[in-house]
Amino acid sequence: MLKEFKEFAMKGNLVDIAVGFVMGAAFNKVVASFTGGIVSPLIGLIFNSDFKDLKYKLKDGTLNDAGEMVGEVYLEYGTFLTNVIDFIIVAFVMFMVVKGVNKMKKKEEPAPEAPAGPSQEDLLAEIRDLLKK
Repeated sequence: MLKEFKEFAMKGNLVDIAVGFVMGAAFNKVVASFTGGIVSPLIGLIFNSDFKDLKYKLKDGTLNDAGEMVGEVYLEYGTFLTNVIDFIIVAFVMFMVVKGVNKMKKKEEPAPEAPAGPSQEDLLAEIRDLLKK
């Protein structure tokens, strides 16, 4: 079992996946900063607020003894939409990267066909001739 795992781990595909995972994580931070710093403010202009702060109050809260509002419940759809935009950007870029890599890969050359030997009929005829002797 350990030998099989070692063979699996040493295959190029696993190393490629690991490299892709690390690069994807780093790229996700770039996309998150792009979305948070550029896309969200532009979309926020439409709503006259910060896009990430968009939320819908589901339940009103009450004031506690310290004068703080407690018990409010919000549906934070701005954060969700920002994360959806991040996902769409990352998924599109990863799709384009995979498409480019697949295009650059050499097309597999078909394996050379086995040399054609005598047909079954020829072999049977040869056996027949040998038996006649």
